[in-house]
Amino acid sequence: MLRIVNRVLIGLVGLVLVVLGGSVLAVGLGASSPSWWIHQGPHDVLLSDAERTRWQGEGWWWPTVLAALGILLLLALWWLSAVLRRRRLAEVLVDTGDGEGALLRGRALEGVLAGEAGQSDGVQRAHVLLTGRRSAPEARVRLLLEPHVDPGEALHRLTTESLAHARDSAGLAKLPTEVRLRAAKHRPERVS
Repeated sequence: MLRIVNRVLIGLVGLVLVVLGGSVLAVGLGASSPSWWIHQGPHDVLLSDAERTRWQGEGWWWPTVLAALGILLLLALWWLSAVLRRRRLAEVLVDTGDGEGALLRGRALEGVLAGEAGQSDGVQRAHVLLTGRRSAPEARVRLLLEPHVDPGEALHRLTTESLAHARDSAGLAKLPTEVRLRAAKHRPERVS
C-alpha cells in the first residue's frame, strides 16, 4: 500500500512540476496565457521588485530562507534514498564447499521457503521476503494461520523444518528471521 501511495504522490508532484514549468517556458517563448495566470508574457517577471525586496531589511529573512531550503533539500534527498534503496535481496551467496561460491536468486529462495512453509498443516498462506546482504541474508516471514492452529506449534514447524532446510541448502551458518503470525478470519456461516 505504501508503495502505491508513494508512486501516486511522485506522479502527481512530477505532473504539477512539468505543467507549471512547461507553461512558464511556453509563455516565456511567446505563447499566450490566460488572464488569471501568474506569468503574462515574455517580458513579465515572476517576482516583482517590491515582492523581492519586501523583507530585505530584516536580519532574520535570509537565514530563515536558507535554512528552510536546506531542510527541504535534506528531506528530498532522504526521500530519494528511501525510494531507491532496495528492500528485497536480489541474490544469495551459496557456499559450494570447494572454496568457490554460487549465486542463488533471492526470489527463488523466497519462493521455495514460502512454498514449504505454506504446505505446513494449518498454514493458509505464507509470504517470505529476503533482506540484508547476499553473504548474510535475513528473512521476513508472514504466515496466515487457520483459526484452529496453535501459533507456537506453527512457529516451531517453521523454524525446525522450512527455515532449517533453507539454511542448510544455502550453506548458511545462520538465517535470522522475523516471523509475523496472523489468524485467518472466516465469515460466519448459517447452519440450518
